[in-house]
Amino acid sequence: MLNLRGSRTHEGLPISDASPISVSNKKRWSTLMPWLIALVVIAQLAFLGRLGNAKNATFFHSWPELFRKQHSSSGVKVAGVRNSGIRGLGGHRNSSVETCEEWLEREDTLVYSRDFNKDPIWILISGDKEDFKTCAVNCSFRSNLSRKADATFKLPKKSKAPRVHRSMESASYYEENNITQARRWIVMTTSLSSDVPVGYFSWAEYDIMAPVIPKSEKALAAAFISNCMASNFRLEALMELEKENIKIDSYGRCHKNRDGRVDKVEILKRYKFSLAFENSNEEDYVTEKFFQSLVAGSVPVVIGAPNIEDFAPSSDSYLHIKDLKDVRSIAEQMKYLAGNPDAYNRLLRWKQEGPTDTFKALVDMAAVHSSCRLCIHIATTIWEKEEKDSDAKKRPLADQTLERRYIPEMSMLDFSLGFLSSYSEKSLKGFTEGVRTPTLKGSGNMTLKALEVAVLTHFKFRKHVPIWKPERPESLRGGDELKVHRIYPLGLTQRRALYTFKFKGDADLKNHIENKPCAKFEVIFV
Repeated sequence: MLNLRGSRTHEGLPISDASPISVSNKKRWSTLMPWLIALVVIAQLAFLGRLGNAKNATFFHSWPELFRKQHSSSGVKVAGVRNSGIRGLGGHRNSSVETCEEWLEREDTLVYSRDFNKDPIWILISGDKEDFKTCAVNCSFRSNLSRKADATFKLPKKSKAPRVHRSMESASYYEENNITQARRWIVMTTSLSSDVPVGYFSWAEYDIMAPVIPKSEKALAAAFISNCMASNFRLEALMELEKENIKIDSYGRCHKNRDGRVDKVEILKRYKFSLAFENSNEEDYVTEKFFQSLVAGSVPVVIGAPNIEDFAPSSDSYLHIKDLKDVRSIAEQMKYLAGNPDAYNRLLRWKQEGPTDTFKALVDMAAVHSSCRLCIHIATTIWEKEEKDSDAKKRPLADQTLERRYIPEMSMLDFSLGFLSSYSEKSLKGFTEGVRTPTLKGSGNMTLKALEVAVLTHFKFRKHVPIWKPERPESLRGGDELKVHRIYPLGLTQRRALYTFKFKGDADLKNHIENKPCAKFEVIFV
C-alpha cells in the first residue's frame, strides 16, 4: 500500500500555510486526530478504487504515471515514500531507492525451480551432439542418457521424456505427419498448427527481393518434377497445359525434355512462369518450388496447398490450379499475360513495393532456428506449469493487481526470443515480440487502440530491436519505428495468430480480460 507524503491540502490551502494552532485548541485537536487519520485512510482507499477503474490506464507505462496524471490537475503533489522502498516519481534511475516497478518485482516475483541458463534443456538424439549457446534458453542435444532428458527424438525405450516428432514431408505419404494424429507428441511439421512449425522458407536462404531479369526463353514455363508417382494430378495438369499450346521446358525426371544439370533458380529467371507443382495438396505444405519461383521473378503456377494465398507475397503474385477443370482457364491467363507486359508486370509488382505484412511475419519465423524454438517451447511448458501451480501460493500480489494495468511481466527472466520476429525481454513463449508484457486484471475501459498504444509505448521505451532486422533484405527492414501487425492472447498456434484470430471489437477484448485474470498477450511487429 502506498504511503503519501508532501503537501496535503485542507479546504484549498496547504497544511503548512494554515494558522498556528493555539495552546487552547490542543485538546480539541487531540480529540479530532483519530477521525482525521481515518479520513486519510478512506481517501487513500478511494484513490486506489479510482485507480482500478481509471479511464485509458493502459496509455501509461506504469501505475505511478497514472497516479501522477490523475492528481496533477487538482494541485495535489505526490512523492514516493523512502521508508517503504519506493522511489519518488521524479527520482533518478540510478538512485539507490527502488522504483515502483522494482518494488513490485521484489514483492511479486515467482522464483522458478530451474534456471535454463545454468540447467539447459536436454534433448536426446541419435546423431552428433549439438549445443545452442545463442538461443534464448540454453539447449543441449545429446545421444547419451547421462541425465534425465526433457524430450527425445528417439523412440522412448529407456527414456520417459516426451517424444519430438519432426518431419517436413507431406502427410499424404507419411500418415504420422497428420497433425491430429501427431498431437500425442511434440509436433514439428510444416503445419502452422504444429507446436513448433518448420517451413521451407527463410530470409537467409532465399533472396526474395532479387531483381527481375528479362525473360529470354521461348517456352512460357519451366518445370522441375522428379517424383512421377505424386498423389495429386500434377502430371496430368502438365500434359493438359501442353494440349492447350503452353510450351513447357521440363528439367525433372518426369516428362523430361531438357538437361536437368542446371542451377534451378538461375534457369527459372529466364521464364515468365514456373510450374510450382507440389506432390500433394495439403494445407501449409509449401516447398522450395514456390519460394524459388518467387526469388527468380518467375510467376508461380501452383498445384498444392489449398491455402497458398497465406504464403504468397501478394494476392496477385501467382496462378492457382485447384482442379484439373481449371487448366484451360489458367492456360488462357498465361497466354494473355505473356502477350501483355503491363498486365504481366502487375504480378511482379510486389518486387518493387514489397510483400504484404502477413508474408513478412510468416518468413520472420525462421529468424530463430527451429531447434532453438523447440527448446523455448519445452522451457515455456515447464515454467507455465510452475506458474499455474504456484501463482496463488507464492505471489502475494497475484490477486491484487488492479493498479498493474501495464507493467512488464516481472516474474520472467531477461530473454530475447523469437518465432516470427523477436520476443519481449520478459517473455518465454510467443510468435513474435511475445508481449508477455501487459499483465491485465480487470478490464476497466480497455480498448484495442489503448492496448496497441500501450504496447508501442513500452517497446519504444525499451528501444526494442526486432530479431528479424538483420535477417530481412535491406529494402524490407524499414526505419526504427515499430509497427504492430497483430495482438493476440498468449499461446495461440501460428496459424491462429497470423490468419484466424481477431478480437471482434473493444467489447470482445473486455470480455477476454474479464474471463482471463492477469491476461497475457503477444504482438507481431512488422
